[in-house]
Formats: sequence, C-alpha cells, structure tokens
Amino acid sequence: MNVSASPLAAPVVPVCYSINSPPFRYNHTIASAYFSSVFSSLGLTSNLIAFVVLIKSFQRTHSRSRSSFLIFLCGLVVTDFMGLLVTGSIVVSFHVTGFNWQDLDPYCHFCNFMGMSMVFYGLCPLMLGAAMAVERFVGINRPFERSARGRKRRPLSMVSMVWTFAGLMALLPVMGLGSYHMQMPGSWCFFNISPVGSDLAFSLVFSLVGLTSIAVSFVLNTVSVVTLIKVCCGQDGTQRRRDHEIEMMVQLILIMVIASICWCPLLISILMSTVTAEPVRPETLLFYIRMATWNQILDPWIYIMCQVSKLRLCCLEARSRSGTYCCGFVSPPGTRSLTRGSTSYFVEQFSNKSTHASTGPVAPS
Repeated sequence: MNVSASPLAAPVVPVCYSINSPPFRYNHTIASAYFSSVFSSLGLTSNLIAFVVLIKSFQRTHSRSRSSFLIFLCGLVVTDFMGLLVTGSIVVSFHVTGFNWQDLDPYCHFCNFMGMSMVFYGLCPLMLGAAMAVERFVGINRPFERSARGRKRRPLSMVSMVWTFAGLMALLPVMGLGSYHMQMPGSWCFFNISPVGSDLAFSLVFSLVGLTSIAVSFVLNTVSVVTLIKVCCGQDGTQRRRDHEIEMMVQLILIMVIASICWCPLLISILMSTVTAEPVRPETLLFYIRMATWNQILDPWIYIMCQVSKLRLCCLEARSRSGTYCCGFVSPPGTRSLTRGSTSYFVEQFSNKSTHASTGPVAPS
C-alpha cells in the first residue's frame, strides 16, 4: 500500500525578521549599553530643563509673535523628549536584559511600533523646523497678512498638522508601502532601505520629505534674515528695531544648522542607496542614526543657553539703569520690560520726538 506523506510545511518567517533574524552576534564596539544609556539620559534631562525654561519664558512674554514662537519650541521639545523616552527605553532594555525579539514579539507588533516611532520622531523635528521658518517668514515679510485673532491657535494647529502628517507617514509601511525590519545589532527596528518595490518608494518618500523640510527652512530663514537686516539698518531702523525678532531668528538658524548637520548624512545615504542600489553598511547606518539622535540632545541647549544669555544681558542693563530691577522678573511700575525693542523702551526713547518721527512700514511681528 502506497502512503503519500505530505511534506512538512516550512515555518513562516515574519516580515520584520525576514532579512535580519535574531539572536545576533553583535560587537560591543557598535552596540553599547553605556552609550545608549548616556544618550537617553542626557537627552531626556536636557529636554526637561528646556521645557521648564520655555514655560517660564511663555508666562513672562508680552509679545504675540514671541508667544507663537515659544509654542512651536514647546512642541519641538515635547516631541524630542517623547522620542528619546520611547526609543531609548526599548534600546536600553535590550542591552540590559538581552531579550530575544522573536520570543517577545513573534508577530512583529513591537518591531513595527519601534519602526513607527523612529520615523515619527525623526520627521517631526525637521518638519517643525520648516513650520517655524514659515511662521517667521510670514511674521517678518508679510506682517499685515496675520490676523489679530487666533494667533495662539495658529501655531497649535500647525504643530498638530505636523504631528498628524508624520503619524500618517509612519503608518505607511504597516499599510503596505515599505516594511519595518529588525536592524543590526538587534536592538532596534527601522524601515528597510532597499531599491526594490515598495521599500524603494518609502525610502524615497522619507528621505525627500526630510531633505525638503531642511531646504524650505534654509530658503525661508535666509529671506527672513535679509529682510530683518534691511529693517534694522534702514533709515528708520532705530525706531523699528526689535531685538526679540533677532533673538528668534538666531535660535531658528541654530536649530536649522544642527538639524542639517545631524540629519543630512542619514537622509542623503538613504537617497543614494535607493538610487544607486548600493546597500548601506549596518555600522554606517547605526552611526548615522546616532548622529540624528544628537539633534534631539542639542536642540534644547539652544533655548537654554539663549535664555541664560538673554537674562544675563538684561540684568546687566537693568542694573546699569536703576541698580534694582532685573529683566524678565521684576519691572518698574508701568513698564513691560527693560530690554530694547519693548514697548516701554520705545515710549521712553521717542515720546518727545513724535512730531519728527518718520512714517515707515510697521515692524515685523
């Protein structure tokens, strides 16, 4: 009697483990628990300090344009903090416990979540930088187009739109456009950088969105700086000088420069890999990811150092004037601030010259 034995069905490997399957034999020179712990702790602490500094600045500010800018900065700090908290906790847990991803996550849900987090928290800072550049461009170059109503609602809605768009981008590989895969040395997941099929499409979309955000920031910030220089150096530049505008542009330019240095290597390598079909080495990809992580660590120190420098300069000016009041904390009765560019300063300087003041364009807001 002939008995036909059916062949044993081959085990189905989940998509996220189809290229790199744990456990890995990783080298501690490129995967260090100390390195990840220091990165996460430093970034979380920096963003927490920056958030406190920004909240205090927001409570003291009287400028509508500055309050809008601070809302953007708070959104950026919250995004960076949550990104480091979510991704850092997973990476550090892996290095401490050494868990097996396939045993813990046989259906790739956890890997997909981390991949989505990497995409979401990676794109958000770049797009928020572009959104801040757009807001400052409109405020400096088109001051009359900004309505008096809803000034605080506008930045909130723009931050929400950025978060929504980045969230939809992160969902694309789960819905079929691209795929999330385990990455070497086995501590994190990211989308598959490949010149084939849907992976090619998502790799191009991710890199182009990031590079476009940086390019938009560069162009708009350059135009805003040129306009601001013309305003400050014009015939009536003394009257229309607004130091807080300069301060905001300095912070925005520093944010753009740091984002470009930290993110361009990764974005350009992804773009070149998909175009030339040359794969990115695991060690190189990990190094570029760590460079991008520095963006979330360095950003908050821009706000912290700028605020500290501002307070020190204001206090020195206040002491030279009265010897009693310090900028940002206590002001003389009937004034809003002792800094140049504030209402009280202009009233003091030009109240006796109103008949001779020239009529020029309104200062940017």
